[in-house]
Amino acid sequence: GGKPAQAAEQPTQANVRWNTQGLKSSYANFCNATSTREEVVLNVGVSNNWDRTPRDMEIELAHRIVLSPFAAKRLSGILVKLIGEYESRYGELK
Repeated sequence: GGKPAQAAEQPTQANVRWNTQGLKSSYANFCNATSTREEVVLNVGVSNNWDRTPRDMEIELAHRIVLSPFAAKRLSGILVKLIGEYESRYGELK
């Protein structure tokens, strides 16, 4: 037989500490995304268009988040996994 696998061959995960000192929470029910070759831009905010027609929408934008395409792809994977877990618990979102 061969040698047992050594720990050095295993990928290591960084020990992440979340600094929440400046953290602010916001509610959002709207998100729009655009991109260029260098960045992906998320505009996040609140739509209060309960009684308006779709032609008369006003979105109160609260945040603009600019990501590299690499970070956006990681976010996409995280969201796909999260929604899959949510739907397995609570049922399919339509």
